[in-house]
Amino acid sequence: MQKLRLRYAKRGRLRFTSHRDIARAFERALRRSGAPMAFSQGFNPHPKISWVGAAPTGAASEAEYVEIQLVEVVEPAKLAAELDAAMPPGLDVLDVVEAGPGSLADRIDASRWRIEVPGVNPATLAAALAAFLAVDTAEVERLTKGGMRTINVRPAVVRAEAGEVSLAGEPCGILDVVVRQTTPAVRPDDVLSALRVVAALEPPVPAKATRMAQGRLDDGGGVTDPLAPDRATESRQGDVHS
Repeated sequence: MQKLRLRYAKRGRLRFTSHRDIARAFERALRRSGAPMAFSQGFNPHPKISWVGAAPTGAASEAEYVEIQLVEVVEPAKLAAELDAAMPPGLDVLDVVEAGPGSLADRIDASRWRIEVPGVNPATLAAALAAFLAVDTAEVERLTKGGMRTINVRPAVVRAEAGEVSLAGEPCGILDVVVRQTTPAVRPDDVLSALRVVAALEPPVPAKATRMAQGRLDDGGGVTDPLAPDRATESRQGDVHS
């Protein structure tokens, strides 16, 4: 009857929660909110939920996306409020729109990450980033489901800038990085590993990564809003009905 697309945030301690546990929490919240979910057929029916590009465990996010299918038509804003109230602290529903034509996954080919690197002087971080951007190859090793793999991080990084922020009164280096989707995916910890390989950067404490956006790359190296076409469809339909 109706397909909705949701944007939600993963914040605080929940950034250490696995995607499987996030999915379970989401399903429980959908039940508590009374959403009229559609279910698959067969011996063991499941709610029709499709996840798009889940952030890795340990990373926070302001831009996670999921599609749900319902058996009744509901008001997206009303469902957003009810579902957000049913979510555990740290999972926050930010936007709900009715799905328009096309695939949501086809509108996402990059992510923008904010990576806080405590204990690293901003000037040192900027120098390490400059060294990384100056090379064509920055290979790191990562354990995947298929075993250890060597990944060239550099081609996936479309744009990167270094800056600083004050944390607990101390200057902290931060990175703003746009990463193209690849297989396997290049993660924030891979970018930091590449800085270690290229520039011997060794942060004294773990970095904190937050995905700020997902979408398609624009001509300026930015990331577009994947729900914008759905909002445009809703607007046109509203104009027709009025």
